[in-house]
Amino acid sequence: DFFMEKDLPYNIERPKFEKQTSFVQIFLIIILVTVIALVLAKFKAIKLWKLWFFISIVFVLTVSLSAFFNEYIAGFLALVGAFFKIVKPNVIIHNLSELFIYGGLAAIFVPVLSIFSISMLILLIIGYDMIAVWKTKHMIKLAKLQGRLKVFSGLLIPYGKDKSAILGGGDIGFPLMFSGVVLNEFGIISLIIPVIVTLSLFLLLYFGNKNKFYPAMPFLGAGCFVGYGLVLLIS
Repeated sequence: DFFMEKDLPYNIERPKFEKQTSFVQIFLIIILVTVIALVLAKFKAIKLWKLWFFISIVFVLTVSLSAFFNEYIAGFLALVGAFFKIVKPNVIIHNLSELFIYGGLAAIFVPVLSIFSISMLILLIIGYDMIAVWKTKHMIKLAKLQGRLKVFSGLLIPYGKDKSAILGGGDIGFPLMFSGVVLNEFGIISLIIPVIVTLSLFLLLYFGNKNKFYPAMPFLGAGCFVGYGLVLLIS
């Protein structure tokens, strides 16, 4: 497996999940993390929020950067990146670090997922995303809070004057994990999936109302499955 070729740094072990059912544990972790975030937001625990983000960023960036450097250099660079991301945020550092963060998440979780389990996870996330944005709207509240704090997971895409679009971290991470699992099974042809997902994102950004929140995963998830269908047709 492509994602199993290199051990994680500092002897970090991947979760001991069964591949066919791992989507259940991962989805429950996502729900738990969301509850923690809502509690922190409710009680305005800003310092704790930033500390949580700092530790998470250092951990995942270390995993990601260890693909290019030894674990000690990777750890140092992760600390520097997390510091500037949290303490001295700007668009370039934020987006650059985000690109590496989701590679680290893929390195951790892709090996414990099968195509069935990642497909089920994507479907669960699609449903959850629609409920969180259109029904309960708690994801909008979290997005606005993170925007005010300038501490959030996801890409920041500036447009116009003092305006920006935010693509949530999950909207990047889950399609990347899907692509990674398919890559393990079908090889380089699987790179067609990120292309289709990117096209789906472009269509959402182009046709969407610029003053409205949208759950991105229904569109990106559809891109994942269309891309996977093309992989099956070509391979």
